[in-house]
Amino acid sequence: MAAPYIRETDMQLTAALPTLRRRDRGPGHGRSRHAILQTQARAKRSGGPEDRALYSCSCGYAFKAPVSTSVGCPHCGTSQAW
Repeated sequence: MAAPYIRETDMQLTAALPTLRRRDRGPGHGRSRHAILQTQARAKRSGGPEDRALYSCSCGYAFKAPVSTSVGCPHCGTSQAW
């Protein structure tokens, strides 16, 4: 039996890969520098991420509380371990 031309470890491309560069994309691609700076300024003004999470208890009560490894349900007192 003759050896096959293509081995199982060989890789083949079935289509040509696109060779688009940033300058080839044309105008209007992406956001402007002004829009990016506005987004960054809005994020800074918001005060950062919220350190609160939404928990749901087995009693059916859903509540928001500070993120922690052990939170007690304000309705029934059961601890919510993750």
